[in-house]
Amino acid sequence: MRSWIEISRSAIRDNFRAVRDSVGTSVEIMPVVKADAYRHGAIEVSRILETEGAQWLAVSNVEEGIALRQAGIGARILVMADYLPDNRPFFKEFHLTPVIHSLEDVRTAEVPYHLKIDSGMGRLGVRNSPEDIAKAVDQKHLLEGLMTHFASSANYESGQTDDQMARFESVLATVGQPRYVHLSSTIPVAYQRTRAWGNLVRPGHAIYGYVSPARKGPALKLHVKPALTWKATVLSVKDIEAGALIGYGGMHRASKPMRIAILAAGYADGIPHRLSNRGRVIAQGRELPILGAVSMDLTTIEAADLQVGDAVTILGPGNDAQEIARVAGTISYSVLCGISARVKRVYVE
Repeated sequence: MRSWIEISRSAIRDNFRAVRDSVGTSVEIMPVVKADAYRHGAIEVSRILETEGAQWLAVSNVEEGIALRQAGIGARILVMADYLPDNRPFFKEFHLTPVIHSLEDVRTAEVPYHLKIDSGMGRLGVRNSPEDIAKAVDQKHLLEGLMTHFASSANYESGQTDDQMARFESVLATVGQPRYVHLSSTIPVAYQRTRAWGNLVRPGHAIYGYVSPARKGPALKLHVKPALTWKATVLSVKDIEAGALIGYGGMHRASKPMRIAILAAGYADGIPHRLSNRGRVIAQGRELPILGAVSMDLTTIEAADLQVGDAVTILGPGNDAQEIARVAGTISYSVLCGISARVKRVYVE
């Protein structure tokens, strides 16, 4: 294979169990499997999670929900960002649960729904007064859940999360307690901000083995491990002379005679272009630098003792998504979700 990712089923299971142990039996868990489960493969990951007892899964759009249903996934599926008029018949047909973001849509809803409150993020969700929200949801009695999403939950120096909780709680007090109340993704679970849990949490990053560091926060209470390792094959090895230029724009000039290796992966596969001449890979137990510009399909590295056909780790132990994000000036979510669909998935225990 040219380039592939290995996903550990046991890591996914262990991470889900770690979340379950963290929140206890009174809180349900809705793992987020949108964006093809952060490129871990939504169908296979959903099967693993369903076997572990997950009663809910969260996706972004109707197409993602339909794909899970057609693959035989029976858990409840919350569609968080796709209540568009053309898609509404599919919610009933495929037993999907919509998140609704406006009182106009509440008044015309025909299936049970979760209502999102824009408590201060300024994204999707209703910003109406608690009284107007309560009046709207009372009309058809289809409200099953009330939810919001935090903008700064990892920043304990900011008061934004407390402000958002207060806003949400004022709506909840006026509307009344629906069956499900959920505010939290990974961070409030990982740092035990229990006031923000409700009776349902929506971990995404943690399921795949990551927790972002909190600014001035309490001690981390949730320990998970990355489930994905990304590898690529060495296509070619060659010797170059001192002064030779490498890659587009001659970004790297060899300071001495050296051997280089060309990997079968580039930015079309998901290697961030900003790793050009600054990133690294792991091979034979050592770090090897990326030389020159990352190309669409290829990346050049220092060869050391590599041979054609050898496997090199692009993302994995010693160089995980958070480390790659730090070097590339982005976030680990982007690194994971940026892995192209053309990179083959291999599931291992």
